[in-house]
Amino acid sequence: MVLALAGGAAFWVANFAIYMTPVAADNRAALAISYLPMLLEALAGGLILGCAASVILVRVPDRVPGRDPFTQAIALSVAALVIVTVAIEMPAKLFGGIPEAGRYFVTGTVFNAIRILALGAAIGAVARRDERPRQPVSAPRPTHA
Repeated sequence: MVLALAGGAAFWVANFAIYMTPVAADNRAALAISYLPMLLEALAGGLILGCAASVILVRVPDRVPGRDPFTQAIALSVAALVIVTVAIEMPAKLFGGIPEAGRYFVTGTVFNAIRILALGAAIGAVARRDERPRQPVSAPRPTHA
């Protein structure tokens, strides 16, 4: 749970920092994005991505590429970025009928890259700090008495 909260917090802080920039203000105005709902959606999205990455990192670390928890968390965040870009960003921007779709697609993808990589870095840093000898979670073996 700590990993998910750390990742969600990093995602939200990165989102807040991004959306204080003039580029983000232009993006919000062009796409008619309300500021407060966007902050709440970023909080929810960060927690969802943080939970997913944390569960995978804790339950099946041997299936995640990387030599330590930090690199594994970054690998998971890159995978999440690809999924978010293909499943959400691309259809919304390129097929949504908005003017200058390519511009807003690139801007949104860069924003997502910053947010999602911040999430992965935070999860990885906390996981590395708390690293113990890790083994995949499995059912306990019965003992023969």
